[in-house]
Amino acid sequence: MVESSAPQWITSLMDTLGAPGAGIAIALENLFPPLPSEVILPLAGFAAGAGQMSLIAALLWTTAGSVVGALALYGVGALLGRDRTVAIAVKLPLVKVSDIERTEAWFQRHGTKAVFFGRMIPVFRSLISIPAGIERMPLPVFLGLTTLGSALWNTLFVLAGYTLGENWADVTGYVSTYSKVVLVAAVLAVLLFAGVRVLKRPRADRQRG
Repeated sequence: MVESSAPQWITSLMDTLGAPGAGIAIALENLFPPLPSEVILPLAGFAAGAGQMSLIAALLWTTAGSVVGALALYGVGALLGRDRTVAIAVKLPLVKVSDIERTEAWFQRHGTKAVFFGRMIPVFRSLISIPAGIERMPLPVFLGLTTLGSALWNTLFVLAGYTLGENWADVTGYVSTYSKVVLVAAVLAVLLFAGVRVLKRPRADRQRG
């Protein structure tokens, strides 16, 4: 594989194992959110375009890796519960407890929609599995939503790398822009939600507030 901006262990996995290596990398990315899915997926697409693996294999293995990683985090949430999970997260490097708390709040508001759409939002895409496990979302529902959401996200980025070829690293710039747009949209949604709640309160309550 050509020199790239990807961490060496990722390129080594794909060089050695091909599509299964890409799947393992994505499973680890789900368990450790700071790992770069926006690098792993386009790189897998580039490798498919270069003939190191088939495009279908890249899509299937990366989606399988996403589901396995998500299922592991679901199990953590289900077995440990909220308090112990957060207590462990405090001790882990590169994992922010504030991210877990925001994800948990989002899950409580949106339920199944949070699991599906959360797979397409950086950071949330991994952490959304934890509150799903804590709340014991039915496993078939969780797996179905996770598989579908992961397949859409992974296909988009694998195909981008496949199409861009040696320029696959350009995808990271698009992801940065996408992440900023999502963040702004999330802030606006929270403000709108808060505004609607305030307006719906009885006038006397608003005056006392």
